[in-house]
Amino acid sequence: MCCKNLSEGAAAKFAELDAFIDGLGIDRSDERRRGRLIQVLHRAQSIFGYLPREVQIHVAEKLYLTEAQVSGVVSFYNYFTTEPKGKYCIDICMGTACYVKGSEKVLSEVERVLGVKADTNPTEDGLFSISALRCVGACGLAPVMMVNGKVYGKVTPAKAVEIIKEYKERG
Repeated sequence: MCCKNLSEGAAAKFAELDAFIDGLGIDRSDERRRGRLIQVLHRAQSIFGYLPREVQIHVAEKLYLTEAQVSGVVSFYNYFTTEPKGKYCIDICMGTACYVKGSEKVLSEVERVLGVKADTNPTEDGLFSISALRCVGACGLAPVMMVNGKVYGKVTPAKAVEIIKEYKERG
């Protein structure tokens, strides 16, 4: 393991990632190890919630790659994140159709209710993070809000608050 003095929870996460990588049967001479990088990064992000530098270094060591090779892939694909996200990722479309139909008001209300701004840190309880996105391709449903990929259409500020309340109840 790349990191010393880990908490019990972090050690368990690294152990889970190691078990996954070890199950792939990769060794230094296996040229397919580069082809497994995205698969491993997806699993790492699902385990840790994001890909901090320590996790990237660990993946590089386990796949016999350089840290630059790993961080290059992480920074290239916008699916990967190096910052913590909430359990529930709220995405609000700010594309033209959504904006014209009031997505700015929806975003403002979501930020007010959750007490955090879009594209910053998650809420203190770790439940929510907010992102303002460009067009998500659902213009006919404008304005659009998504929670962990689930699309909600024709969202008003009041409807956004109801949706957040449902997710808060789930915990």
